[in-house]
Amino acid sequence: MTAKPPCLQHRPTGRAAPLRLDETDPPNLARVSSPATPPTYDCADPDARVAGLVAAAGAVRSGRLVVLPTDTLYGLGADAFSGAAVRSLLAAKGRGPDMPVPVLVGSWNTIDGLVTNVPAAARELVEAFWPGGLSLVLPHAPSLTWDLGITRGTVMLRMPLHPVALELLREIGPMAVSSANVSGSAPATTVAEATEQLGGSVAVYLDGGPCRVGVASTIVDLTGDEPRVLREGAVPVAEVAEVLGREVATA
Repeated sequence: MTAKPPCLQHRPTGRAAPLRLDETDPPNLARVSSPATPPTYDCADPDARVAGLVAAAGAVRSGRLVVLPTDTLYGLGADAFSGAAVRSLLAAKGRGPDMPVPVLVGSWNTIDGLVTNVPAAARELVEAFWPGGLSLVLPHAPSLTWDLGITRGTVMLRMPLHPVALELLREIGPMAVSSANVSGSAPATTVAEATEQLGGSVAVYLDGGPCRVGVASTIVDLTGDEPRVLREGAVPVAEVAEVLGREVATA
């Protein structure tokens, strides 16, 4: 991978410090509105952030769901390699496997272990827009034992531009993450909106404040001979075309 271009030098790099997974969460760090409501951790508070990341990592490793902030929208996340956890995620959203769950990653090089090959166009787009609001659809590596839904041999990958999300991803590894909303309802841009829709189906809520972008990611399909934009969102199609140096078809 080439060096990070100047336009990305302000973005978070490096590996997050290891989480203290052997500690007990201090009880005063989580906001609990009622006994039936899962804990919400205010990640603006350093101690609550550490406790929340510990709790979220433990929840994901035990097959439960978490809500995490990203730059685009709040995400509903699960262990990408647990079919049962992914099925729980789809059930919480009220949708079927015909709409497979995307995968979030915590670094550029993670993509190499998840796909069959990384074409030049993917490298160019990763260097220009990751971390950020661009998702890439690529053929997934056949050796991977995951069940994200009816993927037809592909996977949608993104590296989010949010420090809380990146810390969790660098601790856990790739996560299956969909927008934190019930299917057919508006995606959540705050933790309160996510809680209202998903309630007790989630084990841990991480509050990273309102989403900076507030719209879904742009999706570029790289499984064919030419790149194709399946959805225009956070990254304009014109910027994708500029990076690739050619016109890009849209769905």
